[in-house]
Amino acid sequence: MAKNRELISIVAPVYNEEGVLDALYERVRAVLDGAGEEWELVLVNDGSRDRSAEVIAQLHERDPRVKGISFSRNFGFQIAATAGLDYARGDAVILTDADLQDPPEVYPAMLAQWRAGYDVVYGVRASRQGETWFKLTTAKLFYRLIHRITSINIPLDTGDFRLMDRRVINSLRGMNERNRFLRGMVPWIGFRQIGVEYNREARYAGEAKFTSVKKMLPFALDAITSFSYFPLQLATILGFVIAAISVVAILAVVLVRLLGPHEPLLGQATTLVAVLFLGSVQLISLGIIGEYLGRIYDEVKGRPLYLIQESWGLEEGPLGRFAPPMGPNSTD
Repeated sequence: MAKNRELISIVAPVYNEEGVLDALYERVRAVLDGAGEEWELVLVNDGSRDRSAEVIAQLHERDPRVKGISFSRNFGFQIAATAGLDYARGDAVILTDADLQDPPEVYPAMLAQWRAGYDVVYGVRASRQGETWFKLTTAKLFYRLIHRITSINIPLDTGDFRLMDRRVINSLRGMNERNRFLRGMVPWIGFRQIGVEYNREARYAGEAKFTSVKKMLPFALDAITSFSYFPLQLATILGFVIAAISVVAILAVVLVRLLGPHEPLLGQATTLVAVLFLGSVQLISLGIIGEYLGRIYDEVKGRPLYLIQESWGLEEGPLGRFAPPMGPNSTD
């Protein structure tokens, strides 16, 4: 049955984006009002240090269709996106960056595929403007690595920009892991999915957040450990390979002692190198195991995914997920 005049939710995590929020609202309003859609814009302030929370409150006063959530501190993009999906009330929800790199003008094409019967419509980056060579190269390698070592089919060259049907959102709410990788969680859910190509624009204003190795590496580790046992399997493979090398080395030493001169085997250099090599492999293996154990420890503690300090325009709490009640500064 064709979908018509349903509520469309736009969810955008916000971290130090005061310079772009007005433009984001204007472009979302122009696109969706122009298409005759009913919509809401859910902005999640992830502990910003600038005036982002004030701008969200002003936008809500100007247009009640703008809803706002402000965290008690910075919890990270994936958690902010999760909170926005928790509180979004739309029949279809579009997750996007607040910096306008994912242009709102792509929404109609996504909605057309949704109304054609697809449950997930993800954006495929045909081009990426305003990004460094390092970011483009590492992103390309990362997506292809994930594609090879995970047990799910994560589409290449995609980010978090995607439209999701209400039943996909309800399924995500049942997935409570703390080290979240939404780009893998959505394909894991399944349902009918399709891509829409678009040109990723340069940031409208402000500074890029995921440009350093310090920030990208934990994100990559969350992605790998959430959907792949390959690092653990690699540690096992290394153990077998080193054991095989050791057996060959023992046979070689015996043959040299029986058939050749002993001088090459004198001294401690060979022994020292072998010990250092084996010790490093053991430490790497322990580190891999530690990454998985650390994530298990996070899950066992059972803390809330996020804490809300203030909100604007939310009628009720999230569906299907525990979160502490909002404080007295919340506004409806």
